[in-house]
Amino acid sequence: MKAVAIVGSICKESYNMKLARYIQNRYKYFFQLEVLNIRELLFYDQDIKAALPQSVIDFKAKVAATDAVLWVTPEYNSTIPGVMVNAIDWLSHVDRVMIRRPLWIVGSSIGLLGSIKRQNHLRDIPFVSRISSPLLPGNEVYMGLAHEKFDGKGELTDEPTIRYLDLIVENFVKWMKEQTQLKGLQATK
Repeated sequence: MKAVAIVGSICKESYNMKLARYIQNRYKYFFQLEVLNIRELLFYDQDIKAALPQSVIDFKAKVAATDAVLWVTPEYNSTIPGVMVNAIDWLSHVDRVMIRRPLWIVGSSIGLLGSIKRQNHLRDIPFVSRISSPLLPGNEVYMGLAHEKFDGKGELTDEPTIRYLDLIVENFVKWMKEQTQLKGLQATK
């Protein structure tokens, strides 16, 4: 199984990027995860959607070639970061590569609440007609106090968090396989 991660932070020392990389490395035997670079995406502009920039073409092709998408989001002003909104805008226009692509949302912050506010905003997006993606239900990952859970090398070291992620990733992989099978059945009808 293949998945891509879209991380809503472009900071070099982002805890959300560290979380995505941790998931990529720890669970590589369950699924292949590519962490996409959204730093290079131009701002979404309807005037250029007929002649898409190469960075957008490449980004959309990687999402289209995958079985699922992991959205990893920080919180800026209690909502979704602009770079993530921009990535979603590109994915939801022209060929709409997110349609029926299973997704899972995780996030971290240095605050106590992890990423509750932004994830609540982000959870509405999969159900708009230009996205129409099934969302893994009931497996929320809100990692609070992230600065205390990663070591200086960017490794997650908090055992309760690791055990929780092990359980959630197992659920995600099982669910992702079910969604892929359903998508295949729908395509044959």
